[in-house]
Amino acid sequence: MPQKNWIDKLNENKTSQIKRIEKKFADIPADSNMFIATPNIIEAYIQNIGYGKQVDIKTIRKDLALDHNADYTCPVTTGIFLRIVAEANYEKLQQGKSITEITPFWRAIAPDSALAQKLSFGQEFLIQQIENERKSL
Repeated sequence: MPQKNWIDKLNENKTSQIKRIEKKFADIPADSNMFIATPNIIEAYIQNIGYGKQVDIKTIRKDLALDHNADYTCPVTTGIFLRIVAEANYEKLQQGKSITEITPFWRAIAPDSALAQKLSFGQEFLIQQIENERKSL
């Protein structure tokens, strides 16, 4: 079976869920309701971030928890799904889509973050897109 590309991973039919956390997990206290998003939910959130704006992962997690009636959003899956959104949309760009046709993931990933360092295309692309938007405001 061929390995899935990032676009395949983005398009997988995943279902979000809320899990009751019995023990403390990351920054989430015991006995909390934790929302587990999907790559598509993360992508939809990013598509609503305004042009030239930046939103950090903590804000994304807080907003998604509120939107889905949970106490917290899972930090691990949020980071994984944010990477899937970024890599898949970068793949779309490589396949010929224009910058205006892809999800502006650079609005949700700080260039100096640990996640940015894991991206296959590096931090320079993020920096360039953030600067392009700032210049045209």
